[in-house]
Amino acid sequence: MTVIALISGIIIVKGFEFTQTQKALREFPSKFAFAAGGKEAFDFLANTKSSTNSYCGLQSASIDNFLDEDFIQGSCCSAMDFHRYQEQVEELKKYSDISQIPEDPYNIPVHLAKELFDYQKSIALTTEQQADYEKAMEMSEEGGPCCCRCWRWTAFEGQAKYLITEKNFTAEQIAEVWNMEDGCGGSGHTHA
Repeated sequence: MTVIALISGIIIVKGFEFTQTQKALREFPSKFAFAAGGKEAFDFLANTKSSTNSYCGLQSASIDNFLDEDFIQGSCCSAMDFHRYQEQVEELKKYSDISQIPEDPYNIPVHLAKELFDYQKSIALTTEQQADYEKAMEMSEEGGPCCCRCWRWTAFEGQAKYLITEKNFTAEQIAEVWNMEDGCGGSGHTHA
């Protein structure tokens, strides 16, 4: 990565800007040592002012500029909810043997996001598989892999293509995974 200019605390790298805070964040994720779903992880990941780099509308092209050893951290649309965060991490353990499904929906390894972007581009679904994908979109809480067509949408569309073609996931399973790894924030649901 070549730094083109440093102007008033903004570092410009090949058309992508990093503030000094963002630059510091890029150096921190490798030191992230909190257990997924725990209070310390939540406190760090929910602190949008100082410790996160995810935001609504962040695109996959921007993630391409992140280092593979970094993480995409925090919620993108609403504040994180501790109870829901714990539930999501607990539910994701069901798929811990599948490396294409993250263990923490608010702490996504960049190398995983890039792998999923590749699947989105390279995997073609059959007509039947595409029907399952579209059914999963209807079933998911967000109406697809995410609430907007951001980096998460692209990554988790690729993930779904992989899970459908390589793991024979059904529409119901895809929708379930998308709901568990929803990184928009908020409580996500209400209890009866």
